[in-house]
Amino acid sequence: MDHDDLAHWSKRAADWARDYHATLRDRPVRPNIAPGEFRALIDAPLPEDPEPIETIFDDFTRLVPDAMTHWQHPRFFAYFPANAAPASMLAEQLANAMAAQAMLWQTAPAANEMEELVIDWMREALGLPEGFTGTIHDSATTATFSAVATMREQALNYEGVTQGLHGGPRLRLYASAQTHSSVTKAARLTGIGAENLVQVPGRRGDPHFSMDPTALDRLIREDKAAGYTPIGVVLATGGTAIGACDDLDAAIAVARDHHLPTHVDAAWAGSAMICPEFRDLWAGVEQADSVVFNPHKWLGAQFDLSIQFLRDPTPQVRTMGLRPAYLQTLGDDEVTNFNEWTLPLGRRFRALKLWFLLRAEGLSGLRARIRNHVAWAHDARDAIAALPGFEIVTEPILSLFTFRFRDDATTERLLDAVNRDGRIYLTQTSHDSAFVIRMQVGQFDVTREDVMMVPDVLREISESL
Repeated sequence: MDHDDLAHWSKRAADWARDYHATLRDRPVRPNIAPGEFRALIDAPLPEDPEPIETIFDDFTRLVPDAMTHWQHPRFFAYFPANAAPASMLAEQLANAMAAQAMLWQTAPAANEMEELVIDWMREALGLPEGFTGTIHDSATTATFSAVATMREQALNYEGVTQGLHGGPRLRLYASAQTHSSVTKAARLTGIGAENLVQVPGRRGDPHFSMDPTALDRLIREDKAAGYTPIGVVLATGGTAIGACDDLDAAIAVARDHHLPTHVDAAWAGSAMICPEFRDLWAGVEQADSVVFNPHKWLGAQFDLSIQFLRDPTPQVRTMGLRPAYLQTLGDDEVTNFNEWTLPLGRRFRALKLWFLLRAEGLSGLRARIRNHVAWAHDARDAIAALPGFEIVTEPILSLFTFRFRDDATTERLLDAVNRDGRIYLTQTSHDSAFVIRMQVGQFDVTREDVMMVPDVLREISESL
């Protein structure tokens, strides 16, 4: 295959993509397929000789889509979305064509400087104050790992990265009980240890399920008295399970009293902060040291693209940065090399798809989508609450809420039947030891009609149980 062939097949691929998105509503959201079934369809010896691209392309269109869960399906209400606006898809094609390795300014000047621009655009769009800067990661997991590693090194006077952790103090990290599992992974992989991640209980009766700042203060004091070394606090704005939002003002005040840095995980809900009316959910965020949100979740930037904002990047660069002679930019010590802000050395040109997206949709278009999603989620909540046997367990926080049907066992049977039916896709979580169903609205092309199909499908299937 040469570049002339690529031009022809790229057009074929674009036509296929158009038809794929146009017919998504006709497909089940999740395939009815057993583990290993798809592998059996494609099982073949390692190719020794080249095959025609037409054969390969035909095999793709015939076999792959029907064995995929369709994340761009307008009735994908599971997890959080991984959206892909058309402008973002186009930008990704262009970035793939250039195939740059943007590890240093000198290896991709436009990629690095565009990254600076789109981060500043997003800082302004979210209402964060001037002075915050940041970088693009692949996902929030990497951003949180970077933030926690930085907390560790600040507590150890940056001796952990040189001398290791053996024989050092026992470190303690504090987090809301509603934070994502990536915080546990960060505790594990930074050498802090999962047993030293202290999950702070929620404030009783709080409608947003916020961490109790009084409990946070008590736990830190108890650990200090026991000889432990607290290193930082991780807070949530839009927790994965039920959308919990910590009281950032109160929690950050406690952290500051103990001279501890803070990191805010707003991976999903952060996108909604382009709408000023939702910013009360993260009041006080401007006091945080680190904030992460994923434009690839709710804004429409193709996966993967996560932004970490930093009040001061110096501690993180000191922790994550490594500059051997072969990575130095000769003759210019003032350039920003974003690989020093994160874990991988290799970096893709991710900024391009956000640059395309923000210009093609504008903040007005993105705000309208998010406002619709939140309103339609409330409509769906009301319709589900009116169904016989259904109970709303947690009220909508932005566009996420949970419900159950009769009891745990029946709720689980209902969820399994709904997802096998294929018209909609929902997921589960546990809340107060109960099995509940999560519903979030956020797919880029979803309509109110798609959303209101959820109560219709629930009613129909629950009557058959």
